[in-house]
Amino acid sequence: MSIEQFESWSLFIGIGGLIVWMLLIIWKMGRESQAGKYGYFVLFIALGLGFVGFIAKTVLVELLGI
Repeated sequence: MSIEQFESWSLFIGIGGLIVWMLLIIWKMGRESQAGKYGYFVLFIALGLGFVGFIAKTVLVELLGI
C-alpha cells in the first residue's frame, strides 16, 4: 500500500467516523431537548449542512475527475 492510498483511506475512514459521531451528537441533543419530529428535522438540517457540503464536494470531484 502506497502512502497516497493510505492517506486516502485514512481520510475517508476518519471523516466518516467524525460524521457518524456528529450525527449521534445531533440525535442526543434532540433527545435531551425533547424535540419532536419537526425539532429533529430542524436540528439535522441546520447542523448537518456542514458535512453534507463536504460529501457533495467529494462526490463532485470524483464525478468530474478534477
